[in-house]
Amino acid sequence: MKIVVYGATGMVGSQVALAAIARGHEVTAVSRSGTDVAGATALAADITDTDRVVELAAHADAVVIAIPTDRTGESAGPIVDAHRRIIAAHPAARLLVVGGAGSLSVGDGLLADAPGFPDAYKPEARAFTAILDDYRASSGLDWTLVSPSPAIAPGERKGYVVGTDSPVGDSVTTSDFADAILDELESPTYRGRRFTVASKG
Repeated sequence: MKIVVYGATGMVGSQVALAAIARGHEVTAVSRSGTDVAGATALAADITDTDRVVELAAHADAVVIAIPTDRTGESAGPIVDAHRRIIAAHPAARLLVVGGAGSLSVGDGLLADAPGFPDAYKPEARAFTAILDDYRASSGLDWTLVSPSPAIAPGERKGYVVGTDSPVGDSVTTSDFADAILDELESPTYRGRRFTVASKG
């Protein structure tokens, strides 16, 4: 499978790229700096360049977008706008978007509105709630959005569990999260839907 990974040097994207390479996929590792990723073709590009996204998608089976906002609220708008332009452009490849946990449902509301949700993460949560809504409202687009557990951090593989719109655990390691993303790309279950992942134990 030919997989393009945007954000390939970030916390999540780097693990997705490594997991894809380990499974024998052909990976194009995209970052703003074009930093080399062993076993992949490195490329400098920005998610706001819609034409480039469409061009890369035309030669790929899947495009993984693992790019968060900067959580200050200042750059959330451009990320939302970038996804809206991508949706409007209808890239040919499957899109798998890494979203935030704040858009997950808890009771009658969102995790982002629950007591104790960190204020620093609320702009990102609002941005990815809007992005999820936009993908859900799209038509003729092959997309999936995946949200992590409320806590995500580097760590070893423990095995994972999945759910749809509500948290299925408190935390997930980036290794388990990457495995879940690759498993979904290889054996699609959540086309046109959101799913969420938590590590076992």
